[in-house]
Amino acid sequence: MHRKAVRYVTKTTAAATSVAAAAMAASIILSPVADASSRMDGVHSDLLRAVHLNQITEDQAAGFEAKLAGRILGEA
Repeated sequence: MHRKAVRYVTKTTAAATSVAAAAMAASIILSPVADASSRMDGVHSDLLRAVHLNQITEDQAAGFEAKLAGRILGEA
């Protein structure tokens, strides 16, 4: 491959990657934030799945969910 062709491919690939990264960042930043209760529902379902997969115990899941509820919902 000629130098000009390699340079073109490198520049266009870098530009496309930058555009894709910017689009992904914008979609994350501009996406609506879930409310606290729906976040806790997601946490609960994820922890329940982890218990079913024997990755954590029920006691660990309950403790972790309580800790996250304190942070997400503002409870002590």
